[in-house]
Amino acid sequence: MKIGIAGAGTMSASMALIFLEQGYDTILHVRSERSMDRARGIIGVSLTADVRMGRRTQEEADTLLKQLRFTTEVRDLADRDLVIESIVEDLETKQEYWERVSYVVSDRCVLATNTSGLSINEISARVRGRNRFLGMHWFNPAHLIPLIEVIRCDQTDEHSTQLVFEVARSIGKKPVLCRRDVPGFIANRIQFAVLRECMDMAEHGVASIEDIDAVMKYGLGFRYAAFGPFEVADFGGLDTFYHISEYLNGDLCNTEQPQKLLADHYKRNEYGVKTRRGFYDYSDGADIRAVERRDRLFSLLYQTLYETE
Repeated sequence: MKIGIAGAGTMSASMALIFLEQGYDTILHVRSERSMDRARGIIGVSLTADVRMGRRTQEEADTLLKQLRFTTEVRDLADRDLVIESIVEDLETKQEYWERVSYVVSDRCVLATNTSGLSINEISARVRGRNRFLGMHWFNPAHLIPLIEVIRCDQTDEHSTQLVFEVARSIGKKPVLCRRDVPGFIANRIQFAVLRECMDMAEHGVASIEDIDAVMKYGLGFRYAAFGPFEVADFGGLDTFYHISEYLNGDLCNTEQPQKLLADHYKRNEYGVKTRRGFYDYSDGADIRAVERRDRLFSLLYQTLYETE
């Protein structure tokens, strides 16, 4: 199978490396020569980190980099069986890109957009052959997080859905199906419901940010690393969960606006690790150490949970 990846960022670079590792004929489509240089730089940094952390040898890294093909021409995607786009998270830009691509590739080529929450129906509005279009939501860091959300648009056919599922499984991922194109899909609806409650407790002085994070890491997150919320409820007893929901649900945060705790950081351009300040301080090299620690822990968790199955 021939794979096309669109984008010059961290996610598209990771995707390209994953497919190359699994033996797929892969081409990375970028906007310009400048974007190509940027993508090469990102891939080089990623491979260097992998070598340093023992995930691959220098020889393996060099081989992968040589195998990856780059192009700035959309016509070079004409022979692809699957094209996955991971460009800027902007509806109009994605619509324009897919309109062009859908008229270049063959009718059998499946088209997948990597978006965190933009409507799959809206992205596909100008696509030729919307039956072969769907969402394929990867999670950062793509080379370590096993989940991929597959999201149907209203016209997506079963063949395209199954093809993406099979491809995802072939590269070691754990695909799930979002049957309807709803805002946030599955993961972000859960993530933001949790984050909303966490920020509400921090704002009202219930607990510190550090202690709320500790509750997730050493309690809830520890459970959820191995079991989903429905499984956890079954183990805890649905009678117990029913009685707790009777008195607790009405007291949970239900604000519909971004909370002040988040808005204040946003207004100060404090976006987290990428700006070296967010809820935590990542200055003086703490950002690099945080990323390395994240990747090391994710790798260990993956090995423990999935490589022994």
